[in-house]
Amino acid sequence: MSEKPIDWRGSSLRDIKDDDIFTPNARKEAGHQLSRVQAGLEPDDWKPFDVVGAGTREIRVNLDDGWFRVMYIAKFPEAIYVLHCFKKKTSSTSKRDKDITAARYKAVVQERSKK
Repeated sequence: MSEKPIDWRGSSLRDIKDDDIFTPNARKEAGHQLSRVQAGLEPDDWKPFDVVGAGTREIRVNLDDGWFRVMYIAKFPEAIYVLHCFKKKTSSTSKRDKDITAARYKAVVQERSKK
């Protein structure tokens, strides 16, 4: 089975590379977990996040230096869509982060419907 490509949406790639958002250790772990998803495996720590769109999942990276999240969709055959990457500041996901993820999810679905 070949790896699915990653389609980074919005600022997600820039955010995961930003040292003010993701620490080097968090970035390394998130990359490892995305590699698992590309290979057709489950991430080590994830949960469904259907509240923003059916099939959305949240990779959870919990380290001593913070809680980091990667929101993605892997249900489509052509790619893994990374919708949003961020550092959590509280135990619940902020409305802002949910809204960003939902808007990018909606854009992916709309683009796919035009193909």
